[in-house]
Amino acid sequence: MAIDCIIQLRLLSVLTPLRRSNMTQSHDATLSPETVLGEIKKNGVTHIVWLPDSETNWLYLLIKADPSLCLITVSREGLAFSTAAGLSVGGKTPVILIQNTGLMESGDSLRGWGLGLNIPVVLMVGYRGWTRHGVTQDTAAVYTERFLNAFGISYYLVENNADAPRISVAFEEARKMQRPVAVLVGDEYHGFNR
Repeated sequence: MAIDCIIQLRLLSVLTPLRRSNMTQSHDATLSPETVLGEIKKNGVTHIVWLPDSETNWLYLLIKADPSLCLITVSREGLAFSTAAGLSVGGKTPVILIQNTGLMESGDSLRGWGLGLNIPVVLMVGYRGWTRHGVTQDTAAVYTERFLNAFGISYYLVENNADAPRISVAFEEARKMQRPVAVLVGDEYHGFNR
């Protein structure tokens, strides 16, 4: 485990300067993992519950390198809700990072653990297939908002760094309403996949 962290930190230290030079050209048009992590930390998150995937690898590396956050990986997305519920009841502040396909597959866990227990958790949902141009060829995107609406879950779209404060709005709403709130990450295949 320690060797894995050392390798990741070294890789991160080598690649971060390269990423930053590329980011200055299109910084406002993308959503940087550093910005997302900053919003998460600003809201007092103690635990990140996640089934990591290749599309969000940069965020994963940043989280793993941050000693103030506890990363809990799950083997199935549905387990994220029971894990987050337990953390919340125990006085911690979790966030669930999940892709829209996994969210839809775990609907019963969301219903029972998240909504049934009134857990104030933010769901950072990778909006796979979403496009701002209106030509959606991936049905995962077609059904994501319909799924959230069916469960009565409020959501906020975040596409770039300028939208990032919406993450804090979602945390505020989750705390106030004592229920899950979603952040749809519309930049999943761009800003995080560099």
